[in-house]
Amino acid sequence: MAFGTGAVAVAFDHPGTVGPAGVAVAFGLVVAAVIFAIGHLSGAHINPAVTLAFALGRHFPWREVPHYVVAQLAGALAGSAAILWIFGSGSGLGVTAPNGVTAWGAVGIEVGLTAFLVVVVLAVATDTRAAGALAAIAVGATVALEALVFGQVTGASMNPARSLGPAVVATDLGDLWIYILGPLVGSAVGVGIYELIRGGRPRPDEEVVPDVEEFTSRP
Repeated sequence: MAFGTGAVAVAFDHPGTVGPAGVAVAFGLVVAAVIFAIGHLSGAHINPAVTLAFALGRHFPWREVPHYVVAQLAGALAGSAAILWIFGSGSGLGVTAPNGVTAWGAVGIEVGLTAFLVVVVLAVATDTRAAGALAAIAVGATVALEALVFGQVTGASMNPARSLGPAVVATDLGDLWIYILGPLVGSAVGVGIYELIRGGRPRPDEEVVPDVEEFTSRP
């Protein structure tokens, strides 16, 4: 996520260069790139809300969830520390905060954004009828689209780690609860929506999905 928050810092320091659209594209591209690069190795969850969704949907073992979340949070903190070192604290470091909406309005938006993201991720990563090689494009495009539309309203975080890193490094924790609660609730909502759309959980005689999702391993 450092490239995404880095784009926010560049947009702040150099007005008229990157802009909101560029920030949205940066977030989408970095997600797509990471999935292409390591999706077949670890699943490239990046996001604790996605890891939670896989676990809730029984596509990922609960025993692995703490390991993934710790890695995601550590990566977010390291990335934000790097942005602080490069741009300084004056750039804001990409801290997410509501803009023009109430705190609870922002929670609702983050719930909806995360739920939609989770539906897309589950669709392309857990259903053999989906084109696995296109997962990176589908997920990256979803992140970019949601950031393009709602980035100026809530930051379009959809990811507790993405918001926690800048907030902790900038010691600006006032709105952090929004970006933990919203995405985690949205993750559960997204799982429920996808299960409803798919028609329920797989039966025992149906294909078993591997513990660690391999986004790009299917033809």
